Amino acid sequence: MTRGETTQSKVHLKGQHDDFLVFIDDVGTYKKWKSDKSIPLAHFISSFQIFLTHKQGVQGTLDAASKGTLESEFGTSDQDEVIKKILEDGTMQTMEMPSRQGVTNESMSSMRTH
Repeated sequence: MTRGETTQSKVHLKGQHDDFLVFIDDVGTYKKWKSDKSIPLAHFISSFQIFLTHKQGVQGTLDAASKGTLESEFGTSDQDEVIKKILEDGTMQTMEMPSRQGVTNESMSSMRTH
């Protein structure tokens, strides 16, 4: 893998009022969780944070979803419950993040004064 190259996985759920995302660290464990709910969420999600994209699908600007937004869309502001709903009913998306371009620390040598 090239320096800085990574994959990013997220689960997207299109709600009535907005689009919601939860980021996944371990796709294999997430897939196991779908059939075995005894697996703790902490074993495969990035953070216990729900993002919304202002109806822009998976590519929109991400903002943290407020408790009011969650209550309006899901009938609860309990983040654990909403995350479970997104994970159960949403669609997983994985995208390759390109490697960073440019020189590493070599550019620092030109900044030294002699």
